[in-house]
Amino acid sequence: MKSLELKIPPLLLVLLFGAAMWLARKHTPLGFDLSRDIRLGLFILFSMLAFGVALAGVISFRKQKTTVNPVSPEAASSLVITGIYQYTRNPMYLGFAIFLIGWGLWLTNILALLLVPFFVLYMTRFQIMAEEKALEALFDERFLSYKKSVRRWL
Repeated sequence: MKSLELKIPPLLLVLLFGAAMWLARKHTPLGFDLSRDIRLGLFILFSMLAFGVALAGVISFRKQKTTVNPVSPEAASSLVITGIYQYTRNPMYLGFAIFLIGWGLWLTNILALLLVPFFVLYMTRFQIMAEEKALEALFDERFLSYKKSVRRWL
């Protein structure tokens, strides 16, 4: 399974999981009832929160002038531990997961929502853990110390 590490860009994974969630809604009777206004409000709320969390991560990277390319973590020029990175080691991926929760609420389908933890598991195993190995090789004790003090997701 190592062949999947850092191979699929995270934004593409969001699109793939989002499509799978839509298919789950279309082909399973596991819906729940929410009015259109509540669904829309929740989707907008979660989308705005997701965008803010992910953007805070990108801004922190830009301030440190390091790469945001998720398939080349070995190209990082600095370890970002300020801003939102004091609370989560992966704000961009957290933002993606928050967005998918909002999408699942818009779709009002239990199976669609149950796909979000699989997104988190996939990201953890095939993206984040590989990134962590690269960061440990680059930043050694500094990264290990940071890893001990800040959670991977929340």
